[in-house]
Amino acid sequence: MDFSIRTATPAERMYSYSQSSQIEGQTGCIGHLRADFGSDGNSFYSSWADHNASLKDQAFKDEFDHLINTLRGLEAPDASQTQHEAILRDRAVLTSYCYRHPDSKRPGFYGRELTLRADTQKHAYILRLNPKKGDYNLYCYCYRKDWFDRHLNNAEKGIRFIDPNYKELFRIEDGDKIRYFTNSGEPRHLICRYIDDYHFEATSDRGKNLYHICEFAEQYQNQGCHGIIPLRQSLPERCFSTLGTTGELIVITKGENGYSPTDVFPQNTSPKEGAAALNAANGVTKAQEAAMVAGSMFGWETTAANPKNYDALGQPIKNLRRSHAAER
Repeated sequence: MDFSIRTATPAERMYSYSQSSQIEGQTGCIGHLRADFGSDGNSFYSSWADHNASLKDQAFKDEFDHLINTLRGLEAPDASQTQHEAILRDRAVLTSYCYRHPDSKRPGFYGRELTLRADTQKHAYILRLNPKKGDYNLYCYCYRKDWFDRHLNNAEKGIRFIDPNYKELFRIEDGDKIRYFTNSGEPRHLICRYIDDYHFEATSDRGKNLYHICEFAEQYQNQGCHGIIPLRQSLPERCFSTLGTTGELIVITKGENGYSPTDVFPQNTSPKEGAAALNAANGVTKAQEAAMVAGSMFGWETTAANPKNYDALGQPIKNLRRSHAAER
């Protein structure tokens, strides 16, 4: 049995954690393994949790054992198979791998976290790796590949938000947030997950709920809620720009209308150059700046407030209106 392994995409990374029963059913999640290297860094203590035991046949068990044992360096691939690095040999090897891997993320002071995807013919494995001593160093979530990829492809269409007359207000990507205000003016934030084209899962500090898009629209209206907007993960929390009328350097905050003046100003530069330098230092692209400006002026629910609708220079992509009409 051969397998391929690569860095997980941002969408795939969300599935390196336990999901709701609805999402696990859609993705064909079989179960997950968690493991750590022990206090000495050379052990391998593991435990398994079932999610859908009916999918755990002997062929899967044999395949999964081979995958983990190969990554631990306990089994060598056949001559006809791809050579894979034994990244789970011990904590030192995993630490080295994570630190030299360009896609690893640093969650805190102590180390780096990396999410990989391994594929066989029938299964997809999402491995979350963290070399920090005292933590679980591996979580591996196991999926039926055909189910998992079908769900990911469907989720790319986004989660629709509509009014009670079925008019589309906006779409957000799987895992994005929305914000709205109750009839008493209290802000509510929901993390939304795609289930299918007509259902989504919403999580807040009050718990988790499953909604039909029509049901949510009716509840939103009947309860007197207002001001619903997307808070896209693809947008930064804030960015710098310049005021078109005066050239003044300003700061724009995600989800807020208008702008604020700022005391931050790089020396010996024009306001436009200063905004570009500050954004670059904070990893804000020109497409994100353009979307933030549009959101602060025209509304965060508009298509103009989505950075995917701009090119690398921050210019609107042509035929944007036509492409969105085709989506609907």
